[in-house]
Amino acid sequence: MQPVTQYAKSGDVHIAYQSFGSGPINLVMVPGFVSNVENYWEEPDLARFLNRLGTYARVVTFDKRGTGMSDRGVELPSLDQRMDDLRAVMDAAGMEQAALLGISEGAPLSVLFAATYPDRCRALVLYGSFSRFSYWFPTNEALEAFFGYVEQAWGTGGSVQKFAPSRANDAAFQRWWGRNERLGASPAAVKALMSMNSQIEISGILPAVRVPTLVIHRTGDKTVSVEGGRDVAAHIPGARLFELSGSDHIFYVGENAGEISDAIEEFLTGSRTSVPVDRVLATVLFTDIVGSTEKAAELGDQRWRDLLHNHHATIRRNLQRFRGQEVKTTGDGFLATFDGPARGVRCASAIAEEIRPLGIEVRAGLHTGECEMIGDDVSGIAVHIGARIAALAGASEVLVSSTVKDLVAGSGLRFKDRGTRSLKGIPGEWRIFAAEH
Repeated sequence: MQPVTQYAKSGDVHIAYQSFGSGPINLVMVPGFVSNVENYWEEPDLARFLNRLGTYARVVTFDKRGTGMSDRGVELPSLDQRMDDLRAVMDAAGMEQAALLGISEGAPLSVLFAATYPDRCRALVLYGSFSRFSYWFPTNEALEAFFGYVEQAWGTGGSVQKFAPSRANDAAFQRWWGRNERLGASPAAVKALMSMNSQIEISGILPAVRVPTLVIHRTGDKTVSVEGGRDVAAHIPGARLFELSGSDHIFYVGENAGEISDAIEEFLTGSRTSVPVDRVLATVLFTDIVGSTEKAAELGDQRWRDLLHNHHATIRRNLQRFRGQEVKTTGDGFLATFDGPARGVRCASAIAEEIRPLGIEVRAGLHTGECEMIGDDVSGIAVHIGARIAALAGASEVLVSSTVKDLVAGSGLRFKDRGTRSLKGIPGEWRIFAAEH
C-alpha cells in the first residue's frame, strides 16, 4: 500500500514527503532533477526497489521545492535552500541522523549536506553522481538539444531513450515515464531548474566529506558519464566505487538493477552508526572596520567604545537574522560561520549597508571549506583563506572565493570578477569575486 504524503515546512515552502519501512536505520532518498513521490509506486520496478529499502530501513522520499507534490511557483532553489528543505524533511520525520541515498542531480546536494552536517549523516550512497554539470551535459549544444525536447515533447516519455535505453521499446514504461515528467515539473520549471543545475560545481567540497561513502555508476551511462562517478569517488576520502555494466541512468531498471539493491543494502547495514565529528564544511565570514585606528584616535576612548557597542550590536543582529554563528570578536572585527554560503554573503552585505550610517565602514571576506571545530573555536586552512580574502576588501566591500560563488549558483546573488590573486601564506592563485549589494 502506498504511504501517505505529508508536508514539511521549510521557511514558507511546503515540501512533500513520504515515510515507510520499519528497519533499524534511517534512510533519506534524495531524488534527481524532477520527481513525484506518489507516482513512484505506479512503476513496479521502482516500487519493488523502495519496498526492499523498507525491509531494513525507515525510508523517507521527498520532492524538492518546485517539483512533484511540493510547492510550485517558488523561486529557483539554491543548494543552500535545498539543504534547508532536506533538513526540514528529516526534522518532520523525526530523523536526527540518517543515511542519504543521492540519485543523479540529488548527489551533489547529498554531498554538500553530508559535509556540512556530518552529525546528521551516517553514510552516503551516490548513484549516477557528478561534481560538475559538464559530466551530465558536456556542451551547450547538448543542453540546448535537451531544452528542445522539453519545449516540443515534454510529457511524452520520449526521454526514456536517454535515461533508460533498455526500456526504450517498453510502451507501458514510456507511458509511465511520460506521466512522471508531467507530474514532476512543468516545461518552464524544467528549463529553469536545468539552467540552475548548469551552475553546479562542488569539486572543492568533496575532500570535506567525512562519512562512509559508496559511489555506484554504470560504465555506459548515457546520461551522466561514468567519469563523473569516478571523479566523485576519487576525491571523497575513503569512498568505495562500485562500477557495473549497462547504459541505463535510471537505477531500478536494467538486468543488474538487483546488484545495485544488493550493494546498497550491504553497504548500509554494515556501516558504522556514528562518525566522530571534529571537521565540518562551513562558510567563514571575517569582518573588520576600515581605518579603525584613525577613527578611534579621532573620537576618543568613550565615543569609540560607544561606536564599537553599536557596531557589535548591528553585526550580532544580522548574524541572528541570517542564522550565523559568532565564533569570536577581534577588537573591531568578527569571525562567524554559516552552514549555507548564500546566507553568509547576504549577511555580510546587510552588515556593510547597516554599518555605514554609524559613520564607519567595514570590509568582509568569505570562503567555504573544511573547518576544524575545537570547542567553540574554529580553525583550519579555510579560516586562513577567509581572513586573507577579507584583507583584500575595500570599504563596504564583500569579497568571496570562487568556491563560495560556485556554491550559491541559483540564489540570485550577483558578483563582479576581481581577478586572480595571491593570498599571503596560502599556496596557489585564488579567483576573487565581489558581491553586488
